[in-house]
Amino acid sequence: MTWGVWGQNLSTSQIAANIEGAVALGVHTFDHADIYGGYTTEAAFGTAFQQTAVAREATYFITKCGIQYPCEARPIPIKHYDYSPKHIRFSVENSLRNLQTDYLDLLLLHRPSPLMDAEPIVATLNQLREEQKIKAWGVSNFTPSQLRLFERFETPSWNQIACSLTHNAPLLDSSLDHHQAQQIGTMAWSPLGAYFKEKNAAVLRIEAVLKPLCQKYNANESQLLLAWLLRHPATIHPVVGTTQLSRLEQSVTATKIELEIEDWFVLTEASWGHRAP
Repeated sequence: MTWGVWGQNLSTSQIAANIEGAVALGVHTFDHADIYGGYTTEAAFGTAFQQTAVAREATYFITKCGIQYPCEARPIPIKHYDYSPKHIRFSVENSLRNLQTDYLDLLLLHRPSPLMDAEPIVATLNQLREEQKIKAWGVSNFTPSQLRLFERFETPSWNQIACSLTHNAPLLDSSLDHHQAQQIGTMAWSPLGAYFKEKNAAVLRIEAVLKPLCQKYNANESQLLLAWLLRHPATIHPVVGTTQLSRLEQSVTATKIELEIEDWFVLTEASWGHRAP
């Protein structure tokens, strides 16, 4: 999202350089949604990808569908969700054209709708998988109860949720427990949370304990915030939104940090503002 017009609005050559640079660092997964950039970022990425020397089979393309977003490209009267078989198929085929690929590695239902009917949705997704237009499907921003609606027919392979040290509700609201019990992969968007965006009481408490830990682990604040996520047994995959390869390299290095359990709780306690229950 941050590579397109909703973020840094990188040029085609800049996006191509970022793709090649990411792959060189061992990062092969690229996370999209059809609505990013007002339905423009997928196409910008697809054009840039064709200018790289990266093989499609060496990458993993994720995209999302379901949100109908009012904008210039889609002048609809109101933002809403559409998970009809017709719209899911339309979205997938449109994303395939924009990304200039024959298949999606993973399709996510972008946000839950109050009008979701799981059975025809799963049937449509399975048909698209049989047609080899998608290899797998999952969801995004779903609660455990919403996941259970779908598990009557098939368990989603992934759930992409907001999870960070400053947004750690998934630790205790059964989200991460449910993912582990049902073997649903966990992706975390905004993995750095509000730490660099706000100066509220929680952030100030975290800052006070995080900076000394930076010296202990010879790491920067971003790396330790990612290490906090990676310490969880749910095997959380952070969705890193940076446009800078130097910061992406730092994020990759964070995977090597082994955060001690006491330090994990020091950070968590600072976020909570109280001792562990």
